[in-house]
Amino acid sequence: MKQKERQERSKQKIIQAAIEEFGQKGYEKVTIERICSNHAISKGMMYHYYSHKDELFLLCVQKTFKALKSYIEQNIEDLFQQNTFDAIRNYFLMREYFFESYPQYKLIFETAVIYPPKHLSQQIQVLHQPIMDMNCHFLESIISRIPLRLDLSTEKVTCYLQSIEPILHSIINRYQTEETAQDLHSMLEVTQEVLNMILFGVIQQPKI
Repeated sequence: MKQKERQERSKQKIIQAAIEEFGQKGYEKVTIERICSNHAISKGMMYHYYSHKDELFLLCVQKTFKALKSYIEQNIEDLFQQNTFDAIRNYFLMREYFFESYPQYKLIFETAVIYPPKHLSQQIQVLHQPIMDMNCHFLESIISRIPLRLDLSTEKVTCYLQSIEPILHSIINRYQTEETAQDLHSMLEVTQEVLNMILFGVIQQPKI
């Protein structure tokens, strides 16, 4: 095996170990020492390639975002054939489907997007931007079909839906019990209910 191949294999071993640790414990509880001891990685090899856990965490975040973006791109075309409400619902659910298939990325994503380490926020935002741009393009395309209130624009509604996406997923997780957390039908029902409230409000409209 050539030296370059050995080096690449060593780096991949470290990254995979970091994904497992950050994916199970989040950012705060993971240390370089923990990664090394739990995955039979010598500190010499670790520090030869990576000097700090921040560097490893950002690489794991980048890998997570790229995998999620690729997954969405592979499945997004079918959504444009659905009605508006179903398309938005299923787009938001696509992230949950991704994490069902790749659970090791879920906590990394949530840590980066919802509870990012303050000193890494700007770097994470740069890594997250391609997904945000993709979200924006999709939502604008779908929202353009909707008869909006006269005081609202497609751009405003797009920004609104983008801003509430983390809240939507947080509510979905809170609604689900441990018994139904892996129940796809339950997740669909909860998402439908929450998205209905988000799009159509909770106050009964007076009859005219």
